[in-house]
Order: sequence, then C-alpha cells, then structure tokens
Amino acid sequence: MLHLRMIVPAEQTEAVTALVSQTPGATHLTVVRGAAYDPPGDLLTCDVAREAADPLLADLRALGVAETGSIAVETVDVTLSRSADDAEREAPGEGADAVVWESLVEATHEESTLTVTYLAFLTVATMLAAYGVMLDSSILIVGAMVVGPEFGPLAGVCTGLVRRVPPLVGRSLAALALGFPAAMLITGGFAYAMNGLGLFSQARFFAPHPATQFIWQPSWDSFVVAFLAGIAGMLSLTSAKSGALVGVAISVTTVPAAANAALSIAYGSWHETWGSSVQLAVNLAGIVCAGTLTLLTQKFLLERQRRPAEGKASAGRRPGTR
Repeated sequence: MLHLRMIVPAEQTEAVTALVSQTPGATHLTVVRGAAYDPPGDLLTCDVAREAADPLLADLRALGVAETGSIAVETVDVTLSRSADDAEREAPGEGADAVVWESLVEATHEESTLTVTYLAFLTVATMLAAYGVMLDSSILIVGAMVVGPEFGPLAGVCTGLVRRVPPLVGRSLAALALGFPAAMLITGGFAYAMNGLGLFSQARFFAPHPATQFIWQPSWDSFVVAFLAGIAGMLSLTSAKSGALVGVAISVTTVPAAANAALSIAYGSWHETWGSSVQLAVNLAGIVCAGTLTLLTQKFLLERQRRPAEGKASAGRRPGTR
C-alpha cells in the first residue's frame, strides 16, 4: 500500500474526495478542513493499493492539485485493515507488477543529476577498477562495479524516453557524458601518481592479465549481458526490489572499461584504449535499449490490464459524476 498526503484548496476538496472515493483500490480517506497553512487549504490523506496509485496520481494532477496544493507519497510497509485488504483485491493487477510512474520519474531525477557526490562515487569506482586491472584482481573489479553509480543516469534516460520528459533525458545524458570523462581524467592522474610512487608501472600494465582482459575485448556477449542486466535493473526499480541492483552492478563492465581506457591512454596502449571505449559504449547501449524496451512493455501491459477495470468503474458511476 501507498499513503497519500495531500494539501488541497478548499474549493477543490469535494472534487478530490469524490475522485478518491470512486477509485478502486483507494481507502482510509480522511479530510481535515482548514488544516494546511502553506499553501492554505484542507489536509486529505488516503491509502491506495500500489497497482491503483498511478491512475489516481494522474487524475489528481489533472485536477491541478500538484499546482495549487501538494501531493506526498509514502510507502506503507504494514497495514492491518480489512478495508485495505478489500482495496487491494479491488485494484486491477498485482502490486509487484505495478509501475508508479511519478515515483520512478522522481527517483531517476534524483539519481541522474550531476552532483559532486555522483562524481566522487564514479571517480572512486574508476580508481578501484584501475587498481583491479593493475593487480589483475577480479575481486577489485567487482567491488568497483558495485560502487559505480552509473545505473541512475542510464535509468533516467530510459524513463525520460518512455515518459517523454526531455529535461530528464538531457540531465541523464549530461551526467554520463561529463561524469565518465571526468572520472577517467582523474584516474589518469591517479595512475601517474601511483607510477611515481612505484605502485603502478608500465611493465605491470602490459603484463598478461588473464582475469581482467575481457574488459577491453568487447563482443556480442558483452551486449547480451548488458541487455539482460538492463532488464533486471529496470524491473528492480519499478518493483521497488532494489536489492537486485547489486546483481546488475556486477554484471556489466562500464566502470572497469572506463578505468582501463584511462590506464591505456596513460601508458600509450591505443588498441586497448579503443577496445575499452567500445566495451563502454556497448554496455551503455545495451542497458539503455533493454531498460527502454522493459518500460515500454510494462506500460503496454499495465494499460491493457487497466482498461476493463476502468470500464467497470465508469459503468458503475452515477450520470454526471467523473
């Protein structure tokens, strides 16, 4: 269940209460008249089944509540209520399959913004991967994959394309287009510093690396793995099963490829630079393609699932009501 807390101008309260009351899957509606001070209005709260939340939020936006008041959405972990159980049964579909688009857009907006924290995580992850390449350590490579924050902007591109939100696409692409070069540049400087300290060396870089040589040797396997990881990653975001993102992180070689490209530039290995760059592009493209197709499929299935329920709800309403 999700909990909605709304501030609604007094003149819109009746319309909002009617909308919530007529929404299959919504329950526990409360109204506190004149409770809101800024912006002024009435305070309304309700609980709604996850699978019914997106249509309700869209209707609330259509009524202008987001512009004249506010809508806050919270996840309810446990609800002990027969009314809530009935609401979940009335809602079309299953909560685990539902996509709350407003929540997804908000989450990807936050994760796809180019911030100091994002750059710090990406740079540290790239440095860890560089050390993994030098030591030919698959453990360090996996650790760098987990630390890397690049899936946020990739998910932002997918969400922006499907929801037709150009600013989100632009912001996400900027985070990728500026973040990776910055991390690679700093990692190149890090390599020179480690070389000066005797921890890195050209001989060490050009030595055989059987455990990590796949990083700069792209193939169709790379695309397939990235594609599958993109599906899993997007499903984990839309179903709120964030634990699966760890598996996604260690499935693709975006950060290690960027690290190896930085090292190969520093040591003048241009064939590895090319291979690492192609590997990076293949992984990014695979994730974006898979994530976008996953969201389009979910959107199609959810709309198809909701049509019968919306038809029944419309037939059950009194003439003249929304």
